Amino acid sequence: MTEPSGGTAPEAPEDGAPPAEPEEKTPAPDTTGGTTAPERDGEAGGPEEAEEADGAEDADEAEGTGGTGGADEAGGDGGTGSTGKAEGAGGAEGAAGPSEAEAELAAQREFRARIEARKAEKSGPVVGGAKLSGAAADLLAAVRAVEGGAAAPRALVEDAAPEPPRPAAAPADARPAAPVAAPAPTAGALAGVREVLARGGAPETLAGPVAAALGEQAAGLLAEDPWQLLAVAGVRPEQADGFARALLGGACGPDDPRRTVALTVWLLDQAALRGHTALTADDVRAGLARHGVPDPEAAVETAVSEGAALLFQEEEPEPSEPDGEEDGGTAEEPDAAAGPAEPPLLGLDRYALAEESLAEGLARLVRTVTAEEWDGGELERAAGGHGLVLHTGGEAARAEPYALAAAARERGLRALVAVHDAERVTDAERAAGTVVTLAALLAGTAGPGRDDEGNLALDLLVVADAPRLDVETGAVLVEALPDGCRLVLGGDPEVLGSAGPGAVFADALAARVCPRVASRRPDPGPLGELVSGIGIGELNQVAAPGKEVVIVPVRDAGEAVHRTVQLVADSVPRAFGVPAGEVRVITVGHGGAAGTRALNAALKQRLNPGPGRFGGYDPGDLVAYAPAPGRTVAGTVLGADAEGLRLRTGDGEVVVPKERVEPELRHGWALTAHQAAGGRWPAVVAVLPGDAAPGLSRPWVYTAFGRAERHLSVVHGVDQALPRAVAEVPAPARTTRLRPLLEALLAAPGEE
Repeated sequence: MTEPSGGTAPEAPEDGAPPAEPEEKTPAPDTTGGTTAPERDGEAGGPEEAEEADGAEDADEAEGTGGTGGADEAGGDGGTGSTGKAEGAGGAEGAAGPSEAEAELAAQREFRARIEARKAEKSGPVVGGAKLSGAAADLLAAVRAVEGGAAAPRALVEDAAPEPPRPAAAPADARPAAPVAAPAPTAGALAGVREVLARGGAPETLAGPVAAALGEQAAGLLAEDPWQLLAVAGVRPEQADGFARALLGGACGPDDPRRTVALTVWLLDQAALRGHTALTADDVRAGLARHGVPDPEAAVETAVSEGAALLFQEEEPEPSEPDGEEDGGTAEEPDAAAGPAEPPLLGLDRYALAEESLAEGLARLVRTVTAEEWDGGELERAAGGHGLVLHTGGEAARAEPYALAAAARERGLRALVAVHDAERVTDAERAAGTVVTLAALLAGTAGPGRDDEGNLALDLLVVADAPRLDVETGAVLVEALPDGCRLVLGGDPEVLGSAGPGAVFADALAARVCPRVASRRPDPGPLGELVSGIGIGELNQVAAPGKEVVIVPVRDAGEAVHRTVQLVADSVPRAFGVPAGEVRVITVGHGGAAGTRALNAALKQRLNPGPGRFGGYDPGDLVAYAPAPGRTVAGTVLGADAEGLRLRTGDGEVVVPKERVEPELRHGWALTAHQAAGGRWPAVVAVLPGDAAPGLSRPWVYTAFGRAERHLSVVHGVDQALPRAVAEVPAPARTTRLRPLLEALLAAPGEE
């Protein structure tokens, strides 16, 4: 986006003077050439530390901390396994009933219990796509039996990790509590961990996260294997090495098997923060070498043999004998021109099980649907004849799967639309029960409930914004759908991928194992034209007679913050009639002089100043609330009482216990693009200071600019880095296994 010739944006008015209007400048294509914007560390495929990607596209919410005491901030979307959140005690005991987020976390723990059961029974190599067996299958049957009202077998109840009972729907007038955290470590466990941390020179503040990550025996485990400290989000290998040297002295070295195994797991965890469910073995070896492991090959073998990581290798077809070959003849030499086999992958058990469960669940839906001929458009005809359909298109195209669900209800089918953000559900849809949030559907607090077999009582489910679906949520969802249910995944493939690991929508599209219906409905107006051009790599100049798109050039981050506050508080409300509370600011990362932290501090001071007596928050503050890793809910602070901080969200009123306010809340006037990905607001201010250039990519720009309904202001300080990012920096590929699993299960005979 080049700055048009002419004047610059007006300076901010003095106090008491009317605010200046933002100067209208429309994007123009880059004609100056230039080099490609720098790629973010890790995009080339090697496992890189997520902390190095602070503010970058796929890890902007997963930033680490500089010191050993730093656990990730939980308000972001990118972390998929942050343990620092579990430090506090459980939820508010006096709350009237469980919330959908509480039930969602219970479902996730249920899923993790099946993973642990599968890991315990595993004694041989993993076969991709293998069905659940043994304890995992028994546990799954028991879970579904409980959902149907029966009692679980006593043996399974005794053997499985303790789980909270399935929550009942709260009364309509009840005020839900925030989700209950994992049981707080006992005082004895914390004391033991503090003692070990002190001996190793680590800060005492890590005691809670360590105990939450390693369990009641954390002190003994940490003393025996100091590199277990890497299980705490935000701790880096060099910090764990220093801790180990302080504890073990000369009894450890860079090739210590405990170190190499912990580093292997850490590299895979960091890759998950960037969206990968697996890494090539070569990438893991390269990552180990960067951290001083003398023999990376042996280190990988040790991690696999100990079950800390799983090795996946696609089986090569057996060579066929040439025609006319007699017994004892010489076998024909392999074809040297044939392409190399797929490289072996390393992954963690939780993501392996999720991808295999998801692939098998989708295959089950495809095979059990009864094909019917439905009248209507292309999408309706495809849904009538298939169990899985993919629908692509922009914002305007969302109307098509909604219309499909309405038509299915007219046919007498039980049809529902699930969205990711409660703000996208209208009052009429909420009252009619035709559109619900995905979290509420899985938690059982909204939607049709369960049938006699414990499955969702549905004949057709439409999931909007499907690119935001991570692999674990996708597995839980598909597992809950009954045989014969039709599933339509709809969304815009150009937006940022899920905050959690996996690429469910992209992998399903790439597998080509089901109908794919592309909408021909364009997004209207100058904003639609601008975003459509970005989607194909072009930053076009668009006519914006109503100032739908405005460029505000800035010289540095300080000026970017100043102009952003001016736009949100004065110019946009006065020029477009949009209240300041309905304007959202989108920036590249949380840190930096113009990141979400700095912008939110400045916006609070201007829009809702106060002492922050409720854990840094005041009534009226906009907040971003993370009830579970990878999920952000927008809310407004109502006040506080003995139970905790009270928020109003799209799902109703929520209570956040005081011990969980700090790890799970951020102010929410300014968001990252990942946090904002599913939302739409009347006006958006996209902030691009000079230091944002390394974090820009085409999907980031497409997502950020596409959140605006009526007006987009771009606070622009990256010069030619913006058009270069749109033209030359596509989304980094994610390493996953779902596509080949789907192809193996569903590809038609004879297809490649």
